[in-house]
Amino acid sequence: ESKPHFIRKKGENFTENEMLLEKGTHLTPEKISLCAAMGHNDIQVFKPLKVAIISTGDELRLPGESLEKGEIYESNTFGLSGLVSWLGHEPVRFPSVVDNLEQLRETLNSASKACDVIITSGGVSMGDRDFVRKIMESEGNIDFWRIKVRPGSPPLFGTWKETPIFGLPGNPVAVMVTFYQFVQAALKTLQGQITRIPAPTFKALCTESLKKVPGRTEFQRGILSKTKDNEWTVKPTGDQGSGILSSMSQAHCFIVLPTDMDKVEAGEFVDVQLIRGLIDS
Repeated sequence: ESKPHFIRKKGENFTENEMLLEKGTHLTPEKISLCAAMGHNDIQVFKPLKVAIISTGDELRLPGESLEKGEIYESNTFGLSGLVSWLGHEPVRFPSVVDNLEQLRETLNSASKACDVIITSGGVSMGDRDFVRKIMESEGNIDFWRIKVRPGSPPLFGTWKETPIFGLPGNPVAVMVTFYQFVQAALKTLQGQITRIPAPTFKALCTESLKKVPGRTEFQRGILSKTKDNEWTVKPTGDQGSGILSSMSQAHCFIVLPTDMDKVEAGEFVDVQLIRGLIDS
Protein backbone atom coordinates (compact mmCIF):
# COMPACT_ATOMS: atom_id res chain seq x y z
CA GLU A 1 0.00 0.00 0.00
CA SER A 2 1.50 3.33 -1.03
CA LYS A 3 1.88 6.06 1.56
CA PRO A 4 0.43 9.56 1.02
CA HIS A 5 3.19 11.73 -0.44
CA PHE A 6 1.92 14.92 1.20
CA ILE A 7 2.55 13.88 4.81
CA ARG A 8 5.59 15.36 6.60
CA LYS A 9 6.60 13.27 9.59
CA LYS A 10 7.66 14.79 12.88
CA GLY A 11 11.46 14.80 13.14
CA GLU A 12 12.20 13.98 9.49
CA ASN A 13 13.82 17.38 8.90
CA PHE A 14 16.05 17.27 12.00
CA THR A 15 15.89 16.01 15.55
CA GLU A 16 16.41 17.63 18.92
CA ASN A 17 20.07 18.36 19.78
CA GLU A 18 21.23 17.42 16.26
CA MET A 19 24.24 19.45 15.08
CA LEU A 20 23.31 20.99 11.73
CA LEU A 21 25.66 23.95 11.30
CA GLU A 22 29.15 24.06 12.77
CA LYS A 23 31.10 27.19 13.69
CA GLY A 24 32.88 28.46 10.59
CA THR A 25 30.13 27.49 8.15
CA HIS A 26 29.44 29.91 5.30
CA LEU A 27 25.82 31.02 5.63
CA THR A 28 24.30 30.55 2.18
CA PRO A 29 20.59 31.35 1.65
CA GLU A 30 19.80 27.65 2.17
CA LYS A 31 21.59 27.60 5.53
CA ILE A 32 19.92 30.83 6.65
CA SER A 33 16.56 29.23 5.83
CA LEU A 34 17.59 26.22 7.89
CA CYS A 35 18.41 28.50 10.86
CA ALA A 36 14.91 29.95 10.63
CA ALA A 37 13.39 26.45 10.39
CA MET A 38 15.18 25.58 13.64
CA GLY A 39 13.54 28.58 15.31
CA HIS A 40 16.62 30.79 15.68
CA ASN A 41 15.76 34.45 15.38
CA ASP A 42 19.39 35.53 15.71
CA ILE A 43 22.77 33.82 15.52
CA GLN A 44 26.37 34.85 16.14
CA VAL A 45 28.38 35.48 12.98
CA PHE A 46 31.81 36.76 12.03
CA LYS A 47 31.68 40.34 10.78
CA PRO A 48 32.81 41.08 7.20
CA LEU A 49 36.46 42.04 6.77
CA LYS A 50 37.48 45.58 5.85
CA VAL A 51 39.95 45.11 3.00
CA ALA A 52 42.29 47.95 1.97
CA ILE A 53 43.01 47.97 -1.78
CA ILE A 54 46.01 49.95 -2.98
CA SER A 55 47.54 50.27 -6.47
CA THR A 56 51.12 51.46 -6.91
CA GLY A 57 53.01 53.02 -9.80
CA ASP A 58 53.99 56.41 -11.23
CA GLU A 59 52.24 55.59 -14.49
CA LEU A 60 48.72 55.24 -13.07
CA ARG A 61 45.93 57.73 -13.76
CA LEU A 62 42.25 57.64 -12.81
CA PRO A 63 39.71 56.79 -15.52
CA GLY A 64 38.51 60.05 -17.06
CA GLU A 65 41.83 61.85 -16.71
CA SER A 66 43.96 62.62 -19.75
CA LEU A 67 46.91 60.32 -20.44
CA GLU A 68 50.43 61.33 -21.28
CA LYS A 69 52.92 59.06 -23.01
CA GLY A 70 53.73 56.01 -20.85
CA GLU A 71 50.69 56.43 -18.60
CA ILE A 72 47.78 54.01 -18.18
CA TYR A 73 44.41 54.02 -16.48
CA GLU A 74 44.34 52.41 -13.06
CA SER A 75 41.95 49.45 -13.19
CA ASN A 76 43.13 46.96 -10.56
CA THR A 77 41.45 48.54 -7.54
CA PHE A 78 38.08 48.53 -9.32
CA GLY A 79 38.29 44.83 -10.17
CA LEU A 80 39.62 43.88 -6.74
CA SER A 81 36.86 45.87 -5.03
CA GLY A 82 34.27 43.89 -6.96
CA LEU A 83 35.89 40.58 -6.06
CA VAL A 84 36.09 41.53 -2.38
CA SER A 85 32.42 42.58 -2.44
CA TRP A 86 31.47 39.27 -4.10
CA LEU A 87 32.93 37.52 -1.07
CA GLY A 88 30.78 39.61 1.26
CA HIS A 89 33.56 41.83 2.59
CA GLU A 90 33.95 45.61 2.57
CA PRO A 91 36.50 46.98 0.07
CA VAL A 92 38.24 50.25 0.98
CA ARG A 93 39.92 51.79 -2.09
CA PHE A 94 42.91 53.99 -1.35
CA PRO A 95 44.33 56.53 -3.83
CA SER A 96 47.12 55.16 -6.02
CA VAL A 97 50.60 55.47 -4.56
CA VAL A 98 53.51 56.73 -6.67
CA ASP A 99 56.84 54.90 -6.58
CA ASN A 100 58.03 56.53 -3.37
CA LEU A 101 58.93 54.69 -0.17
CA GLU A 102 57.78 57.48 2.15
CA GLN A 103 54.33 57.76 0.58
CA LEU A 104 53.97 53.98 0.44
CA ARG A 105 54.89 53.66 4.13
CA GLU A 106 52.34 56.32 5.07
CA THR A 107 49.59 54.64 3.03
CA LEU A 108 50.33 51.16 4.44
CA ASN A 109 50.30 52.57 7.98
CA SER A 110 46.91 54.21 7.37
CA ALA A 111 45.54 51.02 5.80
CA SER A 112 46.73 48.83 8.68
CA LYS A 113 44.98 51.10 11.21
CA ALA A 114 41.71 51.30 9.28
CA CYS A 115 41.38 47.79 7.84
CA ASP A 116 41.70 44.09 8.68
CA VAL A 117 43.58 43.09 5.51
CA ILE A 118 45.66 44.92 2.90
CA ILE A 119 45.85 44.05 -0.81
CA THR A 120 48.34 45.93 -3.00
CA SER A 121 48.96 45.65 -6.73
CA GLY A 122 52.29 46.34 -8.39
CA GLY A 123 55.79 46.73 -7.02
CA VAL A 124 56.47 43.13 -5.98
CA SER A 125 58.85 41.92 -8.68
CA MET A 126 62.67 42.14 -8.77
CA GLY A 127 63.21 45.61 -10.24
CA ASP A 128 64.82 48.62 -8.57
CA ARG A 129 61.43 50.37 -8.45
CA ASP A 130 59.46 47.47 -6.97
CA PHE A 131 58.89 49.35 -3.72
CA VAL A 132 56.28 47.10 -2.12
CA ARG A 133 58.76 44.24 -2.05
CA LYS A 134 61.55 46.56 -0.86
CA ILE A 135 59.59 48.05 2.02
CA MET A 136 58.30 44.66 3.10
CA GLU A 137 61.84 43.26 3.11
CA SER A 138 63.16 46.10 5.25
CA GLU A 139 60.22 47.05 7.47
CA GLY A 140 57.52 44.36 7.20
CA ASN A 141 57.37 40.61 7.60
CA ILE A 142 57.33 38.36 4.50
CA ASP A 143 55.99 34.81 4.86
CA PHE A 144 56.48 33.94 1.20
CA TRP A 145 57.36 35.62 -2.08
CA ARG A 146 57.05 34.18 -5.61
CA ILE A 147 55.06 31.13 -6.73
CA LYS A 148 55.62 29.00 -9.83
CA VAL A 149 52.43 30.05 -11.60
CA ARG A 150 51.63 32.02 -14.73
CA PRO A 151 50.38 34.68 -14.86
CA GLY A 152 51.28 36.13 -11.48
CA SER A 153 54.55 34.52 -10.39
CA PRO A 154 55.73 37.22 -7.94
CA PRO A 155 52.90 37.50 -5.36
CA LEU A 156 53.93 38.27 -1.80
CA PHE A 157 52.25 37.53 1.53
CA GLY A 158 53.18 38.74 4.98
CA THR A 159 52.19 41.24 7.65
CA TRP A 160 52.53 45.00 7.95
CA LYS A 161 52.14 46.23 11.54
CA GLU A 162 50.47 42.84 12.32
CA THR A 163 47.94 43.35 9.47
CA PRO A 164 47.94 40.58 6.82
CA ILE A 165 49.08 41.93 3.45
CA PHE A 166 48.84 40.39 -0.01
CA GLY A 167 51.22 41.99 -2.50
CA LEU A 168 49.87 41.13 -5.95
CA PRO A 169 51.54 41.79 -9.32
CA GLY A 170 50.72 44.91 -11.31
CA ASN A 171 49.47 43.36 -14.54
CA PRO A 172 45.64 43.24 -14.44
CA VAL A 173 45.23 39.59 -15.45
CA ALA A 174 47.91 38.49 -12.97
CA VAL A 175 46.03 40.39 -10.25
CA MET A 176 42.79 38.57 -11.08
CA VAL A 177 44.39 35.11 -11.33
CA THR A 178 46.30 35.40 -8.05
CA PHE A 179 43.20 36.70 -6.27
CA TYR A 180 41.06 33.80 -7.50
CA GLN A 181 43.69 31.13 -6.86
CA PHE A 182 45.08 32.30 -3.51
CA VAL A 183 43.64 35.44 -1.92
CA GLN A 184 39.93 34.58 -1.92
CA ALA A 185 40.50 31.33 0.00
CA ALA A 186 42.72 33.15 2.50
CA LEU A 187 40.06 35.83 3.11
CA LYS A 188 37.49 33.12 3.83
CA THR A 189 39.88 31.56 6.35
CA LEU A 190 40.71 34.91 7.97
CA GLN A 191 37.00 35.50 8.52
CA GLY A 192 36.61 32.14 10.23
CA GLN A 193 35.21 29.95 7.45
CA ILE A 194 36.42 26.35 7.88
CA THR A 195 33.92 24.22 5.96
CA ARG A 196 35.12 24.77 2.40
CA ILE A 197 35.24 22.34 -0.50
CA PRO A 198 38.19 22.28 -2.93
CA ALA A 199 37.75 24.34 -6.09
CA PRO A 200 35.93 22.03 -8.53
CA THR A 201 37.47 21.14 -11.89
CA PHE A 202 36.16 19.13 -14.81
CA LYS A 203 37.41 17.91 -18.17
CA ALA A 204 36.68 19.70 -21.43
CA LEU A 205 37.84 19.04 -24.99
CA CYS A 206 40.27 21.75 -26.08
CA THR A 207 39.45 22.84 -29.64
CA GLU A 208 42.72 24.72 -30.23
CA SER A 209 46.38 23.97 -29.55
CA LEU A 210 47.97 25.64 -26.52
CA LYS A 211 51.58 26.40 -25.63
CA LYS A 212 53.19 26.88 -22.25
CA VAL A 213 56.62 26.94 -20.62
CA PRO A 214 57.34 23.87 -18.44
CA GLY A 215 58.13 24.57 -14.80
CA ARG A 216 55.07 26.63 -13.88
CA THR A 217 51.36 25.90 -13.52
CA GLU A 218 49.45 28.04 -16.00
CA PHE A 219 45.93 29.39 -15.73
CA GLN A 220 44.91 30.29 -19.25
CA ARG A 221 41.56 31.96 -19.78
CA GLY A 222 38.98 29.92 -21.65
CA ILE A 223 35.56 30.13 -23.30
CA LEU A 224 33.27 27.13 -22.76
CA SER A 225 30.79 25.70 -25.26
CA LYS A 226 28.66 22.57 -25.58
CA THR A 227 28.50 20.36 -28.64
CA LYS A 228 25.23 18.96 -30.00
CA ASP A 229 26.28 15.70 -28.30
CA ASN A 230 26.21 17.57 -24.97
CA GLU A 231 29.99 17.50 -24.45
CA TRP A 232 31.92 20.44 -23.02
CA THR A 233 34.56 22.09 -25.21
CA VAL A 234 36.88 24.96 -24.40
CA LYS A 235 39.03 27.37 -26.38
CA PRO A 236 41.41 30.12 -25.22
CA THR A 237 40.19 33.71 -25.20
CA GLY A 238 42.98 34.71 -27.58
CA ASP A 239 46.29 36.26 -26.58
CA GLN A 240 47.08 35.22 -23.01
CA GLY A 241 49.36 38.12 -22.07
CA SER A 242 49.07 39.14 -18.42
CA GLY A 243 48.25 42.72 -19.35
CA ILE A 244 45.37 41.82 -21.67
CA LEU A 245 42.36 42.36 -19.43
CA SER A 246 39.89 41.42 -22.18
CA SER A 247 41.09 37.82 -21.78
CA MET A 248 39.54 37.86 -18.29
CA SER A 249 36.37 39.74 -19.21
CA GLN A 250 35.54 37.21 -21.97
CA ALA A 251 36.44 34.09 -19.99
CA HIS A 252 34.10 31.57 -18.40
CA CYS A 253 36.88 29.47 -16.92
CA PHE A 254 40.56 28.91 -16.28
CA ILE A 255 42.25 26.22 -18.35
CA VAL A 256 44.61 24.66 -15.79
CA LEU A 257 47.86 23.43 -17.36
CA PRO A 258 50.10 21.42 -15.00
CA THR A 259 53.68 22.36 -14.18
CA ASP A 260 55.44 19.76 -16.36
CA MET A 261 53.24 20.24 -19.46
CA ASP A 262 54.65 22.07 -22.48
CA LYS A 263 51.73 22.06 -24.93
CA VAL A 264 48.20 20.88 -25.62
CA GLU A 265 47.15 19.61 -29.03
CA ALA A 266 43.73 20.45 -30.40
CA GLY A 267 41.38 17.58 -29.55
CA GLU A 268 42.97 16.77 -26.18
CA PHE A 269 41.14 17.03 -22.86
CA VAL A 270 42.19 19.67 -20.33
CA ASP A 271 41.16 20.54 -16.76
CA VAL A 272 39.00 23.65 -16.39
CA GLN A 273 37.80 25.66 -13.39
CA LEU A 274 34.67 27.77 -13.58
CA ILE A 275 35.82 31.25 -12.54
CA ARG A 276 32.69 32.06 -10.54
CA GLY A 277 32.90 28.61 -8.94
CA LEU A 278 36.19 29.57 -7.28
CA ILE A 279 34.40 32.29 -5.32
CA ASP A 280 31.47 30.03 -4.41
CA SER A 281 33.50 26.98 -3.28
